[in-house]
Amino acid sequence: MTDRHLPGAAGAAAPAAGRPYFSVRGGELLFAVAGLPPALVGGLYALAVLYAGTLLSLTVLGLPFVALGLTAARGLGGLHRRLTTRLLGAVVEPPRPRHRPLGALARLRTALSDTVAWRALLYLLLRLPLGVLGFAAAVLLPLGCCWLLGFPLWARLLEPGRSADRLDVVAVLLGVALAAAVPGAIRTASAAERRLARGLLGPARTEQRVTQLEHARATLSAANTDRLRRLERDLHDGTQARLVALAITLSLADDALDPPAAAAPDADRLRTLLDRARTQTDETIVELRRLTRGIHPVALDGGLAQALPGLADTAPVPVAVRLDLRERPDPAIEEAVYYCAAELITNVAKHSGARTAELTVTAEAGRLRLTVRDDGRGGAAALAAPGARAGQGGAAHAGADGGTGLAGLRERLTAVDGSLHIASPQGGPTVVTAELPVSL
Repeated sequence: MTDRHLPGAAGAAAPAAGRPYFSVRGGELLFAVAGLPPALVGGLYALAVLYAGTLLSLTVLGLPFVALGLTAARGLGGLHRRLTTRLLGAVVEPPRPRHRPLGALARLRTALSDTVAWRALLYLLLRLPLGVLGFAAAVLLPLGCCWLLGFPLWARLLEPGRSADRLDVVAVLLGVALAAAVPGAIRTASAAERRLARGLLGPARTEQRVTQLEHARATLSAANTDRLRRLERDLHDGTQARLVALAITLSLADDALDPPAAAAPDADRLRTLLDRARTQTDETIVELRRLTRGIHPVALDGGLAQALPGLADTAPVPVAVRLDLRERPDPAIEEAVYYCAAELITNVAKHSGARTAELTVTAEAGRLRLTVRDDGRGGAAALAAPGARAGQGGAAHAGADGGTGLAGLRERLTAVDGSLHIASPQGGPTVVTAELPVSL
């Protein structure tokens, strides 16, 4: 899952925990004050749509009225989303545009079943009390503070000659307490506004998941297309040329076996041509093995139970393998697990400084978990972040290729609805866990 950040708003989108208590951003204050009219309009509009829609539900106008109201609610939701993003810095992904089918009945059905519009309508309802609370925190609460702090003065202006008493002290103390509560109240209201906007104005969780999977699979498909084009080019420029050379050599050998009349075959020339043909055949076989190695590992023909121990046996670092696979995963899952394990073990050997490593694969409740643990220097979690410096870290290291190793693993796992988790404190150990479904 990726996060998008607006320029200059990344800090505003972050939780307020890292700020001083009395620090209130201008956007938060402006949203609390200026956000009340949109909250009132939106809330009253949502109530009107629901009320009128209920009254008209028994008539022929009921459903078209609700559909029209939902369409407008979707637009109002977009307006509130932009306002929240601009002033509060809340990064809210826009939902997918609504499908517009042909035909009045189809459009009516689409509008009534539009979950984005219904969620926007719910947002408008909930935004009404939140807007009132935010306005109270930003305007009414400070006014109350001023009144309480100035109570001794107001009392004497209204009642000349009045002497100081306990009520003055209590009023001032309450004013100070309310003044101290103003920043927290504004920031709490702003945080609630952000959560509400992200929860109801953005895409639904399932829609986000579908979008992420579509993006990951499109990326993987593009990578596979590039790999196939590269394979085609290598076959044309390399293997095909070797086969043509082999055919020419065999043709020359055939000519040597059939010399002109009254001449004996040249045995030395024939032997030389056959040796050359054998060498060309061996080179072609090596070339074909190299080209097909990245298409599907031959080791997976026997499943992960055979492939992973063989992978560990060839590792430069001793790797203990523990498998608990009660069912064989789908071929696509096996391939993703195999390449993930190979990449992580390679990174352990290259970058972690580990003496031993452990590879564990378990499967239960339809989920497969691959864990690679090493006793190296650790610190790979920070180095695995974008822009981190290469050359250190453990199994989580992005690789010596400038970071494409870890990114490639994430894309490969995301394409099969998997995820990658890294735990690597300084000093170790490094634990990398990949979780995938057993079947797609």
